[in-house]
Amino acid sequence: MLAILLICGKILPAMANIRAHQKEKTRRTIVDAAFRLLSQQRSYSSLSLREVSRDAGIAPTSFYRHFEDMEELGLSMVDEGGVMLRQLMRKARQRIQDRGSVINTSVETFMEFIHNSPHVFHLLLRERSGTSLAFRKAVSRELQYFVVELADYIQHTQSYPAEAAKIQAEAMVVLVFNAGAEALDCKPAERKLLTEKVIIQLRFIARGAHVFLKGKR
Repeated sequence: MLAILLICGKILPAMANIRAHQKEKTRRTIVDAAFRLLSQQRSYSSLSLREVSRDAGIAPTSFYRHFEDMEELGLSMVDEGGVMLRQLMRKARQRIQDRGSVINTSVETFMEFIHNSPHVFHLLLRERSGTSLAFRKAVSRELQYFVVELADYIQHTQSYPAEAAKIQAEAMVVLVFNAGAEALDCKPAERKLLTEKVIIQLRFIARGAHVFLKGKR
């Protein structure tokens, strides 16, 4: 009996781990399927549960084992898209140490993200002004995360007051986000020109903030 209990003590946790892994794998498949279906012509609101399930290779009833409804799936995708971009921008800080310009490297990294993951940015862009209040709040929250992180960076590198750093960060995030929307429709040469223009605009903001705050001291 003791031997049986010991064996069960090993097998049952292993089986639970396998089920948990399989559940997470299926959940990942659903998210990836929804992202694949997004495009310049397809908004998230136009996707159906059956369509996403079919692309993911599961039965529609299986969908509900992972998400309550399409809104929960969409909100999860918004969160994931924001995390992906924030992680990428954090990695850019290491590149900044190696290459110098914080503005150049940040904008180039952001444009790389737009080019490599347009479906993710399509979701963030469209749901920013979509009909769902929950989606609008989720995207707004993601943007605020960027503002907070950038404001913290500005405050510590430029020694600006917290409120001034936040105002500058908000202006920069809005500018870059809007440029990202424009970049979705750009050809490579056009995106390069847009990147250069955004870098100049951000430098104007940074320089203007420096002069303004210096005059107040």
